[in-house]
Amino acid sequence: MPIDVDKVVGVELPGSEWEWDADRVILYHLGLGAGVPATDPGELAYCYEASLKVLPSFGVLPVFGTLIGMIMLPGMEVNPMMVLHGEQDLEVHRPVPTAGRVANTGRVVSVFDKQKGAVVVVETESTLPGGELLFTNRFSSFVRGEGGFGGESGPAPGNVAPDRAPDLTVESATLLQQALLYRLSGDKNPLHADPSMAALGGFDRPILHGLCSYGIVCRAAVDHLLEGDVDRVRRYQARFAGVVFPGETIVTSMWREDDRIVLAAETKDRGTPVITNAAITVGD
Repeated sequence: MPIDVDKVVGVELPGSEWEWDADRVILYHLGLGAGVPATDPGELAYCYEASLKVLPSFGVLPVFGTLIGMIMLPGMEVNPMMVLHGEQDLEVHRPVPTAGRVANTGRVVSVFDKQKGAVVVVETESTLPGGELLFTNRFSSFVRGEGGFGGESGPAPGNVAPDRAPDLTVESATLLQQALLYRLSGDKNPLHADPSMAALGGFDRPILHGLCSYGIVCRAAVDHLLEGDVDRVRRYQARFAGVVFPGETIVTSMWREDDRIVLAAETKDRGTPVITNAAITVGD
């Protein structure tokens, strides 16, 4: 049964609350491969509570409980194994504390027809107890096999990489068990752990979470172009263009463009794209 666009667009998702502490932040960073070498001060800033900071891509985690409601909506009877993360757009409205609690709301803002599939865009907001907005997320999910219903195709991808050599290229190795570690941050889709479930999704073995690659690329930019200052990231947009298998190395290319860092990433091992049309908007 195809997605019923009229039923889905504009629908509010069930709200949720999410709480975190230093241990949860550290686990997230370890899931991105932080901590190598273990005694390096820059690595300890991600992995040791005495000097802990929070990578802004952490802002995608609080809303998993809200996102689950998307595939349970009337008119969204789809196979979860056919759902892939298409794009991610995160806005960070204030410095991220190492411990806190947020209330999350979400709604389906659009469904686009990509012929071979449908793109469902969910917008969420995460608000601190005092009412201050901390994160706004826009999750674009590509549902394979659900296109061709005659809807709008959606906007063209932005953040095109400049036609020149990158200003910097960074390699980030992943562990063979990276997906098993990252899933402890909350995304326990069996596609990333169970070979039989990965096969149902069309993969010969489990793949790394797209949002794990997203965090790895964010960290490469923060550490190498922003001097490790996590609070300078205001917005981070990315398009997921291909998969990473745990154990592969992600190569991130970066271009400085006014108040943005334009990004693209590929696997070193296979030379295949991972993230394209990506950019971090930088503040002072």
